[in-house]
Amino acid sequence: MTNEVHGNTTGIRKSLLQELSALYSLELDADQFFSAEAAIYLARLTALINREIAVYLTRGGEVLDVIVGDSDHVTLPSYRLRRSENRLSRVRVIHTHPRATAKLSDVDISALVALQLDSIAAIGVSEAGAPTGISAGFLGEWQGARPEIIETDILPLERLYRAPWMQQITHSEELMALREPPQETNIERALLISIEGGFSIDELRSLAETAGAVVADVMIQRKDKPDTATFFGSGKLKELALKAQNVDATMIIADQELSGVQTHTLETATGLKVIDRTALILDIFAQRAKTREGKVQVSMAQLKYQMSHLIGYGLSLSRLAGGIGTRGPGETKLEMDRRLIHKRYDQLSAQLKELEKQRALQRKKRQQNAVPTVALVGYTNAGKSSLFNRLAAENVYVQDQLFATLDSVARRIERKDGQPFLLVDTVGFISNLPTDLVEAFHATLEEAVSADLLLIVTDASDREAVRKRMTVAQVLEKIGGDHVKRLEVLNKSDVLLPEVQAAFPDASLISALTGAGIEALLSRIGEALSGDRVHAELRFPYAQTGLVRYVRQFGSGVFERYEDDCLIVNADFSKDALGQLQGALSPFMTFDETNCKITEVS
Repeated sequence: MTNEVHGNTTGIRKSLLQELSALYSLELDADQFFSAEAAIYLARLTALINREIAVYLTRGGEVLDVIVGDSDHVTLPSYRLRRSENRLSRVRVIHTHPRATAKLSDVDISALVALQLDSIAAIGVSEAGAPTGISAGFLGEWQGARPEIIETDILPLERLYRAPWMQQITHSEELMALREPPQETNIERALLISIEGGFSIDELRSLAETAGAVVADVMIQRKDKPDTATFFGSGKLKELALKAQNVDATMIIADQELSGVQTHTLETATGLKVIDRTALILDIFAQRAKTREGKVQVSMAQLKYQMSHLIGYGLSLSRLAGGIGTRGPGETKLEMDRRLIHKRYDQLSAQLKELEKQRALQRKKRQQNAVPTVALVGYTNAGKSSLFNRLAAENVYVQDQLFATLDSVARRIERKDGQPFLLVDTVGFISNLPTDLVEAFHATLEEAVSADLLLIVTDASDREAVRKRMTVAQVLEKIGGDHVKRLEVLNKSDVLLPEVQAAFPDASLISALTGAGIEALLSRIGEALSGDRVHAELRFPYAQTGLVRYVRQFGSGVFERYEDDCLIVNADFSKDALGQLQGALSPFMTFDETNCKITEVS
């Protein structure tokens, strides 16, 4: 073992480093926790350098390491003199608090648990360099995966030699041996970070919980834009690392999209897995996708995200193709990663094109059958799927979580007047919806763009309803659906907020849960659809009755009546379908749009 002093030693005089190094020669009896003389020595050095100092001691009293921190914290590495995770580490840490009391901090307690230390002790140091007292923490009885924390009172140094703290370590060892082995769990504890806060961070919390994580804490640094290299400022990174340790976080989730460099910097600073909002949404989509098309779309979006976050040599990669000074043993790992990702992306793209062709054919058949389409759109978790179930008497998956439904679902609805329509439930929208997702889910979102009517569903009990409705409008504009006729629907009318109703005075008030307002909504749907439809009475000479098949193809509600000189056919058409009918009949007959009378071409 060397006598090297570790940690933040920059700027410390060589003579002081030698004094710090002398701590390695400290000798303690096996039954002695620490000595008053050593505490006084540590306090004096702490005041001289104005930084925390930590001393690692083995169970036998040997100095294992000496570490210097900053003025308010010291990073504690993990030392274990036992391999078993069910036993204490046989290492205790005594450290100083410059210009502060000897009371243990939350970070101290977190380190005690995370490193399974025998004990952690803090020595308060005055500005003059005198020790103000010492306190210690120990692990007590375990409740599941968490131990009780035993904190001592702050003692004056003259009482340290009588403190039964070594006996407490023995007792903590016994309690730890009795604990039940911790159960394996895949639940992540997430620390959320953002430069905005407010609504955005609240939504990130909901996204994290939807993905299955437990939100351990939130850290916000309000800035106009993230730091290009570190996301947070460099000083805030240290605070982030301490916060992560303090709350036992297992991952960091950023509210804003991260670059590959930012991700790498944050992971290096915290030692934890780091993802951003886009990666989190992709993870949720991967969990929710059930159909083949949905799974392909999610995979493509994930691959595109990975391509933009590979860290490498940037433009210099273009020089690796060949030539003097560039030839080598083969591809770099980065090149291989990119090539494999591009190859897989192209394969998935080909699969998606085939699936899009099938969806386009299905859409074309619906249009030819003249059955209008009504698409449910809205912010995620607004109640679209609940309304779909109410209208279609179906059992589509519904949960109080974001993106509970990912794949679009369509069902035929028969209205009381006999006019059917096709109801489509689409993926929920969200603020800052990643561009890659919009592109990957283009085929699914086309259901909204090609619909005859949009039902824009808003949660009437949500204080952020107006903001979320603006997001829906932005996404519709992005996908080219801002021209489609729409009806505003306020769901959860039984808990309606007055300010939400005032913002949408013409909206239909419904409760998908109780069924309130559903009949009135169906009537408004019928009125909206009928405004785009034409009722036609068509007369076919008996010599041309074979052409009635086109009426059955493009129209709905077809009724036929035989007269002496012709066959009279009544049917309803959308304006587009009526134009298609005219095109189909024009080679054989003349179409009189005034009275919808068809006569033979002379």
